[in-house]
Amino acid sequence: MAQPFTKLAAAAATTAPSKKSSPLLVTFVFILVLCILGFYTLHHPHCSNSTSPFSTSEAVLQYRNTFLSLSSNYTISTYLRDLTLHPHLAGTKPSLDTIHYVQSHFEQLNLDTHTVKYKTLLSYPAHASLLVHFSNGSVVNLSLTEKGVSSPGFSDVVQPYHAYSPSGSAHAKVAFVNYGREEDYHTLEVMGVNVSGCVVIARKGESISRSAVISIAESKGALGVLLYAEGDRLRDGGVERGTVMRGIGDPLTPGWAGVEGGETLDLEDNQVLKRFPKIPSLPLSLENALTILGSLGGDFVPQFWNDSSWVNGLRVGPGPTIVNLTYQVKRTMNIQLGEKKVATVQNVFAVIRGLKEPDRYVILGNHRDAWTYGAVDPNSGTAALLDIARRYAFLMRMGWSPQRTIVFCSWDAEEFGMVGSTEWVEQNLVNLGTKAVAYLNVDCAVQGPGFFAGATPQLDNLLIEVTKKIKDPDSRGTTIYEQWAATNELHNEGPYKIQRLSGVDSDFAPFLQHAGVPSVDMYYGRDFPVYHTAFDSYDWMINNADPSFQRHVAVAAVWGLLVLHLADDSILPFNYLSYADQLKEHEEMLNKLLLDGSISLDPLTAAIEELASAAKEAEDEAKILRELERTGDIAVLKMRALNDRLMLAERGFLDSDGLQGRQWFKHLVYGPAGGYESKLGFFPGIADAISRSTDLSRRDGQVLIQHEIWRVARAIQRAAGVLRGELT
Repeated sequence: MAQPFTKLAAAAATTAPSKKSSPLLVTFVFILVLCILGFYTLHHPHCSNSTSPFSTSEAVLQYRNTFLSLSSNYTISTYLRDLTLHPHLAGTKPSLDTIHYVQSHFEQLNLDTHTVKYKTLLSYPAHASLLVHFSNGSVVNLSLTEKGVSSPGFSDVVQPYHAYSPSGSAHAKVAFVNYGREEDYHTLEVMGVNVSGCVVIARKGESISRSAVISIAESKGALGVLLYAEGDRLRDGGVERGTVMRGIGDPLTPGWAGVEGGETLDLEDNQVLKRFPKIPSLPLSLENALTILGSLGGDFVPQFWNDSSWVNGLRVGPGPTIVNLTYQVKRTMNIQLGEKKVATVQNVFAVIRGLKEPDRYVILGNHRDAWTYGAVDPNSGTAALLDIARRYAFLMRMGWSPQRTIVFCSWDAEEFGMVGSTEWVEQNLVNLGTKAVAYLNVDCAVQGPGFFAGATPQLDNLLIEVTKKIKDPDSRGTTIYEQWAATNELHNEGPYKIQRLSGVDSDFAPFLQHAGVPSVDMYYGRDFPVYHTAFDSYDWMINNADPSFQRHVAVAAVWGLLVLHLADDSILPFNYLSYADQLKEHEEMLNKLLLDGSISLDPLTAAIEELASAAKEAEDEAKILRELERTGDIAVLKMRALNDRLMLAERGFLDSDGLQGRQWFKHLVYGPAGGYESKLGFFPGIADAISRSTDLSRRDGQVLIQHEIWRVARAIQRAAGVLRGELT
């Protein structure tokens, strides 16, 4: 939380000393702040050595207390204001300002700073139009730009569009397809509605991605797609931009980095073409969507579609309303490659070298690019990242050095499909596979109230312990953990709910699902109404999501303290007993889904028991080594060996063959299911097999599912073998 001496601390720690400043004055201010911090730390302890299972030396605990006491809501708000002065879409000229801002900040803190550039295929709009022909003969040319935006630089905001939508046009009747899921089309078929040859209009849903909506519509014979999001703010004219590319990373370099002079596939290559839809699509404002929907004929929408006030009383069509949809992709002036633009994206890094284990990397990252101003998405996270760097630099001036190397990452082109982070992971795959301790991601740090977190299960206990040490920004006298637990109890989700990272919705995806690095993702709030619109501005943040910036401070505290544990704890704070418990829960859910018992889960059961046994042995070994450390008998080599096993066990869940049809995704426990409507948020290979089995004979379907169960069982056994560290 921001403290009474915040402004003094910020003045001393935020800005590098000016060349004109008196060295004596700078020294005096620095010592004064240290004295204040020392007094504050003594009287406001945050970390207790007696209660934490991840306890360490008193000196390290004092550094952690000091880190927490250096919080400054004023400083974070300043960072956010500077970052959101203008739009900064990846690959465009205005994005260079934010690149330089982040880089300069790291350099002013005397951190080892560098940038890495990639040539990647991005997609920008040249022209879009939507003419609506009503049954009474009137024709309206709908305005596709947003209205009511008062932020400066609005003329530089990119018009609403779908990245990687192809150029094209469609002149056809309109049909409403609800969320655009397979089940929605099945409902329409039962009603006698055929959408082939139509332009379909769908509303954005949580359970299905934009690319999936387009793909399904394409498979049903639709000529184009109009997609809108619901919500009060969106009725004022906001339009949700986004990518419709399938998969993540640069489509021209699948599996390798898009470095200067490196190999790139041709735009007409089948590997590239299958990443893009074949029909054009456009995002719509809620107002424009309702204008079209309100003019449709045909049957009324089914009762079970009436889950919002915006749908009540609508009809499904098709027609009689006809639309003329036109979309053109921007052609590059320099490099001609079909109709899309090869652009330079830049990741910015700052490195704090580890003192004892410089070859072990604790990585924290946030993407920097935004569809528009990006106050929530992503620069609330960027501001927190910069503030953590400021505080760590202060600790370094006090004499602190982490035991393991800390890497700050500012990613580019995440909005186009995690492009910047994916290219970097692909370029550094072997080093990450052997040396990365964990990746800690924050994207939209603050969207509103309520703490949410996702993690691989061995990090659950650490996440809980850290949130017990941070004051909740919204409830006086409670910790984040207490408020988190109370909120989840209200929703019957147990004392806390840590989500799992099977989605591909932020930069943790390449780290976990391709490289097998233990990962965390966290944020405050959910489903903010200005997502990917021009209303995602600094003004919206201070008027709605976090007026006092206390939630930003809370996220930075959790994020930074997690990193300090992972960088400084003598034994990595990983608990694979939590992983085994979570796998048991996954197995139980899978068993309920399979129902008839014709498929054996015995291989999975045995593998999970093996992992639980290995996890218990590792936990017992860690306790013995911690006790030796407390008595001064430090077994450095034994600790290093155990840490390596704890760090590398996650890699055991990877399979070199990857998921069928999506080989880039290697993780067999957490990853995206290929089926758009999978009921499993884990075991993606098994989920895919269940989905494909519906098109096979009963026997062939069972064989397919059983094989995937064996694959997962072998992956779990590999992880157990890594934990034990012995050859068979």
